Amino acid sequence: MIEPLVMIAFIPAALALNLTPGADMLFCLAQGTRGGMRSALAASAGVSTGAMVQVTLTGLGLGYLVAQHPILFDVVRYAGVAYLLWLAQKTLRAPLGAPGMPDIRHARAFRDGLIVNLTNPKVALFILAFVPQFVDPGRAVLPQFLILGAVIAVGGFFINGAVGAFSGSIAHLMARTPRVEQAFRILSASIFATLALRLVLEGRRA
Repeated sequence: MIEPLVMIAFIPAALALNLTPGADMLFCLAQGTRGGMRSALAASAGVSTGAMVQVTLTGLGLGYLVAQHPILFDVVRYAGVAYLLWLAQKTLRAPLGAPGMPDIRHARAFRDGLIVNLTNPKVALFILAFVPQFVDPGRAVLPQFLILGAVIAVGGFFINGAVGAFSGSIAHLMARTPRVEQAFRILSASIFATLALRLVLEGRRA
């Protein structure tokens, strides 16, 4: 479906984008601090799954629809803001992860990553601006979007997951002290709140 030379050019560009600190990386960092290494990897998997959904929707033309109708952009964006603020207050009230955490926490981390990615319309707009540069309009467009999107999603999973896993390991070792545990809880909640504020400010600049 995609010429080898195009893929050779796309992969380094995609990895460079994945390595750039952004909302997804910060979210996985916070989830790792909040729930440990496994929760961070689950959150990264949720983010990557959300990215693939957005790639599919953009390939189908919905990204263009969001770009042309600001009201849709605002609805999705403020849903993301509300969810991030809910995560922030929940993190402040609940203790951080500890050994023997039930697997449901990992399912929740996956869900949180998925929802946060899907409620960030900037992702769809970014895909709409970046991916078509590597798409051959003479061939089926959607399969090309899916292949290129998979490269971005897989790279993002490993990079964001590594960042979150590292923060989770550090938090796991240090959170046995109550004051340190509280500091990590505040840090995680602050990151979620900062991401919510970032969504609001980005919308005002758009």
